[in-house]
Amino acid sequence: MPTLLYLQKLPEPLVERLRSAAPGWEIHTGTRDDLPPELYRSAEIICGWNRKQAEELLHEEARLRWIHTPSTGVDYLPLEQLQQRGVLLSNSKGVHAIPVAETTLGLMLALARQIDLSIRNQGKHLWKPGKNPLVLHGKTIGIVGTGQIGRELARIAQALGMRTLGVYHSNKPEQHFDEAGDMDYLDTLLKESDYVVNILPLTDQSRGLFNADLFRRMKSSAFFINVGRGPSVHTDDLVQALRDGTIAGAGLDVTDPEPLPEDHPLWDLGNLVLTPHIAGDSDENQERVLELFLDNLKFYLQEGKLKHNQVRYDREY
Repeated sequence: MPTLLYLQKLPEPLVERLRSAAPGWEIHTGTRDDLPPELYRSAEIICGWNRKQAEELLHEEARLRWIHTPSTGVDYLPLEQLQQRGVLLSNSKGVHAIPVAETTLGLMLALARQIDLSIRNQGKHLWKPGKNPLVLHGKTIGIVGTGQIGRELARIAQALGMRTLGVYHSNKPEQHFDEAGDMDYLDTLLKESDYVVNILPLTDQSRGLFNADLFRRMKSSAFFINVGRGPSVHTDDLVQALRDGTIAGAGLDVTDPEPLPEDHPLWDLGNLVLTPHIAGDSDENQERVLELFLDNLKFYLQEGKLKHNQVRYDREY
């Protein structure tokens, strides 16, 4: 009997939907610590990933044929080994577009309206308004990464009266961007944007992309927002840019390293807002990931391949 592992605790109605979609399969659900190690070598399909059991999943006798990730990014997986074994890989691209876009907007508003300063003063019992809070209306947002998250963010930004610029990797976006270009357009975006938002996946090309040189190309009044991946930013360069006023401030949902060590200088910067990698979280994620997985599962069982969201190993996303 083929085995499917779904590495989340699901309520019984959702478990029943899994069983109905894959009759004749042995299905196990639960957290990575709930499931016994011996199940991993026998699994043909796994939704999620367990670093502790990677040796079992990649064993020469393992039956693994398809991995689906509840996340959009796949940089934490052993991509080269999975490709060599011919394992199909899919992600949950699209599921997180709304919460990530809303979190990005929240970071932008916190910095513009100085809400972060008010929260810090609240803890000190200080009634101390900030100086010259900004409005987003009329400002320019530059979105580096114009996939589903970038397009949703651009849609919201336009509704707020912002000018939207975008840098894309493959396909030029058709909606919600006033201007967009490929990576050659990045320099223009940096020079003209009041908010520069990174939503790129982590690849060899994006690793360390945002460094001192790029921060110097931004307006000194501009803010940098990272909801992509921490290692796409050279952290020491960002710290220096925030300290010396090269840029006005930053909002980070991801960092490098992550989690951030207690003694890291990012904690103490007054022009920085931090959230602990929660941008993609929402009360709707569990069911939306399952819906996407079930759609692919039914197609996989019929055709032996995936219907959508298949990751290209050569692109790393």
